[in-house]
Amino acid sequence: MKLRSTLAALGFGVIAACVTLSANADADPKRGEVLAYTCHGCHGVPGYKNAYPTYSVPKLGGQNAEYIISALNAYAAGERPHQTMHAQAATLSEQDRADIAAYFASTGVQPSSQVVGTPPPATQTCVACHGVDGAKTVMNEYPILAGQYADYLLQALKDYKSGKRKNPIMAGIVAGVEEKDFEALAQFFANQKGLCSTKDIRERGACQ
Repeated sequence: MKLRSTLAALGFGVIAACVTLSANADADPKRGEVLAYTCHGCHGVPGYKNAYPTYSVPKLGGQNAEYIISALNAYAAGERPHQTMHAQAATLSEQDRADIAAYFASTGVQPSSQVVGTPPPATQTCVACHGVDGAKTVMNEYPILAGQYADYLLQALKDYKSGKRKNPIMAGIVAGVEEKDFEALAQFFANQKGLCSTKDIRERGACQ
């Protein structure tokens, strides 16, 4: 199977190696809540969009902590091209990233893993890592996709395809997916039950 051979060649340890501080070791979600104040400036504004290209800033509530850490590491290193996120992430220590990640992870509820709607054929490329509905990842370093904004997922897929986002595993995966299928993939995962918006966190204290 092409997907399995790609993953075997790249190795599951690639992303794990980027996580320099375990999100489960000595992470303080209470401290992370304080540090995450600046995150709410974008992620906590209802309907807030990235200026260009235009897409919704992603939901963070309930996301895997290890994934948030790896994403912050990637922004800090310039492996994800976003000027604002680079400026924010580059100022954070490893402990800061772990605490922020622990905070956002702690605000979520366990996704249901009940598939909503008919999965498009292209999802077979995604399920080995993200689960059949994007809610149950095989490793915590992989993001939960269920409930994420569709336009954000679409932009992320495009950026992996173009190489703007530099991740060897995703580069290998999206190489085998046609761009015409990106919209259907994004819509399917967005319609599943999973992540919640930071607005929900601020108003209710947690995902509902």
